Amino acid sequence: MRSRVVMSMLAGVILVASTLLGASPAPAAGMHTAETTPSAEPAPPAEFGNDWHDPLTAAPPIGKPATRSCQVTVAEAQFRDFTPYRGTYAPPRGCGDRWSRVVLRLDGKVQGRQYDRLGYLHIGGVEIFRTSTPEPSPDGIEWSVEKDVTRYSDTFRQSRDVEMLIGNVVDDTYTGVIDVRATLTFYAADRTTRPAATPDRVLTLADGTTLTTPRNSERIVAEVYATGSGGGCEEFWYLTVPDPAPYSCKADKGPYREVQIKVDGRLAGIAAPFPTVWTGGWSNPFLWYVIPGPRAFDVKPIEYDLTPFAGLLNDGRPHRVDVSVVGVPEGQAGWSAPVNVLVWQDTKSARVTGALTAHKEADLANSATHTPGSEHRLDTEGGHRLTVAGYVNTSHGRVTTTVNRTLATTSVHRWTDGENMDGLQAAWSDDESVTADGRGADRTTRTRRTYTMDGTTTLGEDDRLRSVLTLGDRATGVESRGGRRTAWSRLDDTYTGDATYTVNVPRDQRHAVATTSERYRLNGSAGCYDRKLVTVQGMLTRDRSDC
Repeated sequence: MRSRVVMSMLAGVILVASTLLGASPAPAAGMHTAETTPSAEPAPPAEFGNDWHDPLTAAPPIGKPATRSCQVTVAEAQFRDFTPYRGTYAPPRGCGDRWSRVVLRLDGKVQGRQYDRLGYLHIGGVEIFRTSTPEPSPDGIEWSVEKDVTRYSDTFRQSRDVEMLIGNVVDDTYTGVIDVRATLTFYAADRTTRPAATPDRVLTLADGTTLTTPRNSERIVAEVYATGSGGGCEEFWYLTVPDPAPYSCKADKGPYREVQIKVDGRLAGIAAPFPTVWTGGWSNPFLWYVIPGPRAFDVKPIEYDLTPFAGLLNDGRPHRVDVSVVGVPEGQAGWSAPVNVLVWQDTKSARVTGALTAHKEADLANSATHTPGSEHRLDTEGGHRLTVAGYVNTSHGRVTTTVNRTLATTSVHRWTDGENMDGLQAAWSDDESVTADGRGADRTTRTRRTYTMDGTTTLGEDDRLRSVLTLGDRATGVESRGGRRTAWSRLDDTYTGDATYTVNVPRDQRHAVATTSERYRLNGSAGCYDRKLVTVQGMLTRDRSDC
C-alpha cells in the first residue's frame, strides 16, 4: 500500500504562542473540513503482514499563501551510520527576501528492518527541525513532514552551512537505510499578502554557552529543543523510580523532570518537557507503524520569554546561558537541549536599557512514594513556580514584561516483579502568562498546556505482549489587549492504541494485531479543524474530518 500522505504540524498550534514569536499564524483557509472515506480499501487483514499504510497524522496542513514560490533543496542524503550530512544553503532567487511564509518539507523512505532514529537539521548553526523516524515494513514505507519555519527568516537571508543527521546503524540484521530529502519553499509577499512579522535576529550560543545580544534588543525569546533519548532510561524518564524500588530504570528522585534555563547562573525560565513516545516506544512498534504519537515526527521547542532580562543582556558583553534538566541523575547522559534565541530590535534606538525588577522562585516540590507488594506502586507529585519581571526603555516608552510560569505533575506507576505488567497514569501541566505593560503595549497572553499518558503493557505466559495506551497533547491559549480578548485557541490531540504480538520469535511468527487512532481538534479565532484516523492491522480504515 503506497498511500503517500503529508504529515504536518500547524505552525504555532497555540495561536497566542504564534503571535508571541512573531510567526505568521496559519490562515483560516488552512483550518478546513474535508472527508476521505477509505471505503474502497479491502477489509483489514487478520494480522499484520509485510506491508502497511504509509505513516500519517491527523494534524492540519500548513496554510500556504497563493503567491509566487521558490524552492531550495537544503539536504539530500542516505543515513547509514552517525556521519552527518554537510552542505551549503543559498537564499532563493525570484521571491525577494521578506517572505509571507517559509515551509520546510522532509521526504523520507526506508525499507527492511530498522529502529526508530532521531534527527536534526541545522542551517547556520540554528536548529530549525528535530524529528524521529518511523520503523519500516519489509516492503518499505515513505513519509513526509512539513513545518512552518517562517520565524527563522533572518537565518535564511544569507548563505549558510548546513548540517543534518539521522543517526543510524545498518548491518546484517538492521538493514534499513534512511533516505531523506529536505527542502524549503519560500512564499513571496505581494500587494495582497504582506511579509510575515518575524524576529529581527536568530542567534545561537557561542561555544554552546554564551549569548551576546544586539544592544537595542527589546524582546528576547529562547527556544530549546529538549528531548530525552539515546536508548537509555532517560528515553523513558516518566517511568524511572528511585532506590530502593525494584525496577530496571532508576533515577535518584524518581520521574520528575523540569527543563530550566539560567542567565548568568540565575533561573530565568522553567518548563515541563513533553513526554514524547518514539515509534518503538512501550516495547511495541505495532502501536506506531502508521500513526505516530503526538510530536514524534515534529518535535516542538520549549519557549522561554527572556525579555525581563533584556536590560541585563543588552550591555554588549557575553552572558552565560545554561539549560539543564532537573531529575537526571548526576553524570548521566540522555538529554539533548540545543538553544536558539529570537530577538526583536528597536530600530529607532541604538541602545535599549532596562533592569530586572522581580524574581520570585517557589521551592521545587518533588515527592516519590514507593509502596511495595505483589504489585509495586510509585506515587509521584511535583511542581514549581517562577515569576520574573523587568523593564526596557524603548523609543516608544518604557515597557514592563512579567512572566509567570507554574508547573505541576502527578503520576501513578504500577508494576509487578519481573515487570511482566508495567503501567503508568500521569499528567503534566505547564501554565504560563506573559504580560507587557507600557505606552502602546498592554498585552497579556495566557497558555495552559496539559500532557497525559495512560497505558499498560503486559506479557502473558504465552509470550503474548499487549500494550494499551492513550496519549494526550492539549493546550488552551488566550491573548488580550487592554483587557479585551483578541485571540484564542484550544487544542486536543489524542492518540489511542491497542497492540498485541508474540515476543522472542521471528518476525513472520509474531501474529501481531493492532487498532490505533488519532483525533486532532483545534478550535479558535482562526476557525475549526477536527480530523480522526483509525487503523486496523496497519490498514487505514477511517479518515474523517468534521467541524
